[in-house]
Amino acid sequence: MFNYFSRKTLRNDILGGITAAIVSLPLALTFGVASGAGAEAGLYGAVIIGLFAAVFGGTPTLISEPTGPMTVVMAAVVTGLLANNPDNGLAMAFTVVMMAGLFQIAFGLLKLGKYITLMPYSVVSGFMSGIGVILIIIQLAPALGQPAPPGGVLGTLQNLPDILSNVQLAEITLTLMTLVILFLIPKKWTRKIPAQLIALVGISVFSVVWFDYDSIRRIGDISMSLPTPVIPTFTLEQFRTMLVDAMVLGMLGCIDSMLTSVISDNLTRTEHKSDKELIGQGLGNLMSGFLGGLPGAGATMGTVVNIQTGARSAWSGVTRVITLLVGIFGFASLLGNIPLAVLAGIAVKVGVDILDWSFIKRAHRVSIHTTFIMYSVLLLTVFVDLIVAVGIGVFIANIIIIEKLSVTQAKNVRAISDMDDQLPLNKEQKALLNQANGRILYFYLSGPMIFGVSKALARERSSIADHDVVLIDLSDVSLLDDTMSLSIENLIHEVREMNKAVVVIVKTEAGKQQLLRLLEEHHESLDDILVKDRTHALQLATDMLQ
Repeated sequence: MFNYFSRKTLRNDILGGITAAIVSLPLALTFGVASGAGAEAGLYGAVIIGLFAAVFGGTPTLISEPTGPMTVVMAAVVTGLLANNPDNGLAMAFTVVMMAGLFQIAFGLLKLGKYITLMPYSVVSGFMSGIGVILIIIQLAPALGQPAPPGGVLGTLQNLPDILSNVQLAEITLTLMTLVILFLIPKKWTRKIPAQLIALVGISVFSVVWFDYDSIRRIGDISMSLPTPVIPTFTLEQFRTMLVDAMVLGMLGCIDSMLTSVISDNLTRTEHKSDKELIGQGLGNLMSGFLGGLPGAGATMGTVVNIQTGARSAWSGVTRVITLLVGIFGFASLLGNIPLAVLAGIAVKVGVDILDWSFIKRAHRVSIHTTFIMYSVLLLTVFVDLIVAVGIGVFIANIIIIEKLSVTQAKNVRAISDMDDQLPLNKEQKALLNQANGRILYFYLSGPMIFGVSKALARERSSIADHDVVLIDLSDVSLLDDTMSLSIENLIHEVREMNKAVVVIVKTEAGKQQLLRLLEEHHESLDDILVKDRTHALQLATDMLQ
């Protein structure tokens, strides 16, 4: 039930947890403010999700907390619900987080974890890059010293002229200084102290010393106390909207966590338990939403730092939570001095890091189909909707791959009436086929037979009338999907309606039962013509010619 805890690696786990906490604090504040739910929500989410995922998850070294992708979706949820219900919208948004957690728990209980990452790379790359673009765009106003306009990406772009005409020099200076530190600080420094923490502390102190305190927009008072449960009220119509948002948030959290778990496996040379991890993530989000925290998932940056510091068990995640609690409650009075422009700079850097630069740089070398899907999903993610983008992307990608597979497998459907050197027959079998003098039509199928191949089978059926016996060889078929099974059923019916004889070679008992079930409702018996051996089948077909 619980994650893996080891006393052998306790020292390294504690060190990894402390280091991961140092990385987490600036990001939790940043994502809390960026989401519109407040810095406190980001801190609560970092603590609650981190604890439950560490204890109940299936990846011992995974660090779970609010992430850039989850924050982007949460920001849209908060904005939409507050616009329609100002008094209760925020509580409804936290309820969406709880519902997302329930979806994740359901995915885990249904053992769907191993299927989560079975998604074309072009789609994953497109929506992750799209999320990065969204995060950058929605931070433009805070980075330039303006409150974020309503409407997300489109609202920001529509109000961009006003934002640019009212730039606050002091705040854009702080944003630029933050970005300079994040992009240009030597890596040997960041091995000891994360760049985000250096920027957060250094630029915040600079803003207090150099600028008039009240001229800079800051986080303000952070009321860090024991969180209170969230119990909202909503209508049935509102619940339907919340349900869709929860599905998007839950699925994104699953994908984010599973991808990070794979990275953890590669670094530690272990294998995570995907279904257990989904349950742990779901419990974390359920409790985070219940206590007013942001949604979260497995965080790549925190996980990599944790592992590189030497962590190998779930003690690292628990240590991170304890360290965060000490830091938050010990320095809560100081956190309110942090300029919003600094957090905007950190968020912009996170957005830049989310962009799939490895694909973008090589897009011109990749196939036109993959490139088209990636950029289509990116644009749909930014300007339409995440679930629409992923749905359309997966649909197009699957259609393309099915078409390619169908073209390839269509070559493995052959209708032959005399000997063909490509048929896998021995001397005795070849002699039996030649003995028929072209009166036996031999349908040979091999490899995986999916629905796209049914057209190829239909094209070969035109020559049935010229033969007396049809022999359907399925002995080398590795997969027979339902559509192809129905096509073979139709072929058998057509042969019998033309008063021709038919013999089917099927080696496996499962394949035999599959065909029997299809023809059962037509009260047709195939027991006498279903055989397992080619020689027997050819002998039976030859006898039918008598």
